[in-house]
Amino acid sequence: MIRLIGTNKIKFILGIILVFLISYILGVDLFIPIYLAVLFAYLKFSYKDLSLQRFKFLNINLLFVMSFVTAYFIIKQGWPVYYIPFCIIPMLTTILFAQLQISLLITLASCIAIASIAGNNLYLGVLFLISGISSSLLVMNIRRRMAIISAGFIVGLLQALTLFFIDRFQIQDSINYIVLILNAIVSSIIVVGILPVFEYLFKTVTNISLLELTDFNHSLLQRLILEAPGTYHHSLVVGNLSESGCRAVGANALLARVGGYYHDIGKLEKPGYFSENYESDKSKHDTLAPTMSKLVIINHVKEGVELARKYKLNPSLIDFIVQHHGTSLVYYFYRRALENLEEHQEIKEEGFRYPGPKPNTKETAVVLLADSVEAATRALKELTPANIQEVVHKIINNKFIDGQLDECDLTLKDLEKISAAFIRILSGIYHSRITYPERTKESENNHKKSPKESLNPSEKDKKDSP
Repeated sequence: MIRLIGTNKIKFILGIILVFLISYILGVDLFIPIYLAVLFAYLKFSYKDLSLQRFKFLNINLLFVMSFVTAYFIIKQGWPVYYIPFCIIPMLTTILFAQLQISLLITLASCIAIASIAGNNLYLGVLFLISGISSSLLVMNIRRRMAIISAGFIVGLLQALTLFFIDRFQIQDSINYIVLILNAIVSSIIVVGILPVFEYLFKTVTNISLLELTDFNHSLLQRLILEAPGTYHHSLVVGNLSESGCRAVGANALLARVGGYYHDIGKLEKPGYFSENYESDKSKHDTLAPTMSKLVIINHVKEGVELARKYKLNPSLIDFIVQHHGTSLVYYFYRRALENLEEHQEIKEEGFRYPGPKPNTKETAVVLLADSVEAATRALKELTPANIQEVVHKIINNKFIDGQLDECDLTLKDLEKISAAFIRILSGIYHSRITYPERTKESENNHKKSPKESLNPSEKDKKDSP
């Protein structure tokens, strides 16, 4: 039955039931849950690219219920409505989901609900609507915790200014203005404190926590530096390529950069079996059968997931580990297996492919492309701009033809932008350098000569003449 209905629809129905139940228990007019159901349905059908599965409908409902119950409690206690910490929920929603549409939806729904339980107070609804919209805009793409508190101060001033307009440019009660300013500042401080809790509950990652993961003192990055320096350097380049590529197509550049840093942590289990970490020209795969080498190479994905869970990395980063190869073919060892093929023996291509899944977001797809492009570029004998451009286009084209990009939203135009970004970054990394002349004994002797001795004969005669 569950399979027939679908997981997303079940979550949607459970969310609606939850809102109806809360409304019934609190004795609130059923207009609110009906309005919410219509609003979420509009969002679902109007924004096809906005997946409610990604944002978890129950999580969105939880944020709304928190706002609703807090406001209901304050109003029923007879406290001033200006005590309602309204901007907490818009700020949390924007930071957690990084989508203005979701945040504005919660803001609008909360405004209608709170205005309704406050006796259909239209002015209060307008006040909180302006507060919610400004909160969402000010914390969008925020990267520092202190910036959240700064946003709270600005929202407090906007709330006070809105009340001044509502009071028709007359300050009727100065205490209300002070309360609104302090309300927003305190709310922003609360957001800073409870943000890690909601990141854990919602299994999501924010720009703030992503920046913490870019610290090279992180245990996993430190292990890469010491145990697999080649993989560490490769991961840095992949992270920079991914960030540039995502910025070119409007995806989450910071998430892609961090995903690039951690995508190959599985190589820590057997670093010596990967070419970037070879300590000599001799490979450990020379003594292994192609099928065994294939297992070692493919297993770095599984081992990476285990390491990520051991170090409690966010599930969003685990997606980069499992998807950065998609279902690609381990071509080198597949060719070796074909070359060593004996009579009456069959080698299936499927047995030499990664288990997947294929990338399902723009960010994971860009990391897949960056990973392949960086490895192929490093293998070039002549790192000229023309060769780099050729290999970038070739790799991206091959991944597209192989179907590795079928489950993400990248278009052909996006791929052109990504390839241009990759070429620019790689050309900068592997740019040509000036060949400096070697110092010989003769040049050193000439350099040591006195200025008078270094003059040519004609100049010396001129110097000695009266």
